[in-house]
Amino acid sequence: MRGWAVIAATLLICTGQSAVAQPQAGLAPAVGVAVAPRLDFSARDMELAQAAAAVPELASFYGSHGLRPIFLGERAGELRAALVQATATAPQHGIPAGRYRSDSLAADAADVRAEIAQARVLVRYMRDMTGGMIRPGSVDPLIKREVRRPPIDRLIRDFIQSPDPARFLLDLQPRHPAYLALQRGLGGDQGLAVPAHLPRAPVGLWRPGMRDPGILPLRARLQSIGFDAPATDPQLYDAPLADAVARFQAAAGLPPDGVAGPKTIGHLNGDVPQDARNRAIVVALERMRWMGSEDLDTRHVWVNIPEYTARIIDGGAEVFRTRVVVGSADHDRQTPEFSDQIEYVVVNPRWNVPRSITVKEYLPKLQANRNAVSHLDVVDGNGNVIARDRIDFRRYTAANFPYRMRQKPSDDNALGLVKFIFPNPWNIYLHDTPTKHLFGNAMRAHSHGCIRIGDPFDLAYALLSRQTDDPQAMFHRSLDRGNEAWLKLTPPVPVHLVYFTAFPDQDGTIRRFEDVYGRDAPLWDAIQKAGLDS
Repeated sequence: MRGWAVIAATLLICTGQSAVAQPQAGLAPAVGVAVAPRLDFSARDMELAQAAAAVPELASFYGSHGLRPIFLGERAGELRAALVQATATAPQHGIPAGRYRSDSLAADAADVRAEIAQARVLVRYMRDMTGGMIRPGSVDPLIKREVRRPPIDRLIRDFIQSPDPARFLLDLQPRHPAYLALQRGLGGDQGLAVPAHLPRAPVGLWRPGMRDPGILPLRARLQSIGFDAPATDPQLYDAPLADAVARFQAAAGLPPDGVAGPKTIGHLNGDVPQDARNRAIVVALERMRWMGSEDLDTRHVWVNIPEYTARIIDGGAEVFRTRVVVGSADHDRQTPEFSDQIEYVVVNPRWNVPRSITVKEYLPKLQANRNAVSHLDVVDGNGNVIARDRIDFRRYTAANFPYRMRQKPSDDNALGLVKFIFPNPWNIYLHDTPTKHLFGNAMRAHSHGCIRIGDPFDLAYALLSRQTDDPQAMFHRSLDRGNEAWLKLTPPVPVHLVYFTAFPDQDGTIRRFEDVYGRDAPLWDAIQKAGLDS
């Protein structure tokens, strides 16, 4: 008996609560002297303590509330009904229905076993709604996102005390407009379902300037879902039709090149199953739950990797947008996902070449010709430039090469004329680039991992606008000096590097993007597995 009592008392003690024996009459405990724990727990208390110990959130709640049960008290029926109602909404969140064991909620909790079973469902629901089902890094090591949930034991307490426990649970879901729009799109066609009676468009490869009778059903199917293309010659694939096709492609998550090839026509003919279209929304909902703790109403930079776009969002509205180039699809060059804060705008930046690039790409060239990559300086650990004729590059390997490489500020600098720093362990940042032609491509995954900005000066002006009346003048004073200058952002601006292959526009229309890194499939599989994990 004593052993079970100690377990129960330990739960209380570990959560910082008072679970001590009363001192003998007339005696007060000495300062700094531990007092023995109470041993007068009931059999139910001890059983509850033992069962709860396996779930940290429950151990914390029961321990800090005197082993008070959740579903065995006066409001048990009301609380259980609220949990049943909330978990029934799982499919609306893209969460498999089997995630929450309905059998454990079917009957009144008559004993500790039922109490713990129902409490586990409560904890699971609360965790899912406030931070997602899946640990981000478990599906891909380049998903560096940290999920910060509110304390679950505190949520349980607030749930029990709430005058409307059903509403309390339902309100735990993300309320961001993007999440709500994704919910509306789940299971729907988002206006892309063509009426069944229309003739199928023939599969081909239609480009501007081509003329064929098969273009007629293509026009009809586009027009039926709102992508009109006025024409003087309906059988001609003209510029307005190419524009309508590009708009449809963007809505369907295809490269918006305006060319009607087999993929575009397959989507237009309804050959892509609804389940496949829904997958992108399901994983997008989970990704939004990962971000539940982020304040997305404040001014922030939002970089959606598959969209190749960066935005500034302020008060929920887009106030700036630019194209970006992201890391290539090679796993060691992909752009990771995480959130941070931009602290500095660096004008005329030096480029400190990452060691991985130095030893993999440049060292072999230097070993063959010490004058190779002459636009880069070789520097020692103190930042001193070392003359190349003093170095025998052939002596070194990738493991023991003792030097770094650095490029001076210039128009040809790999970082261009400005970079945006948010210090992080992966050395990822936003920056200008002299390689401007890539921004004209539909597929823009070409970098080593950092994000190249299509309109870097405009981004700098926008970020600096909160701390000066003339951000352009502030920026160009530093630029014209030609030396590296660090302009501190006050306050820092949150930046979110995200990965959404389905995401709503400002009007709620869900746009789809190519899964350039293949990250959706493992997340989808993990979500389905989570539905079987009871």
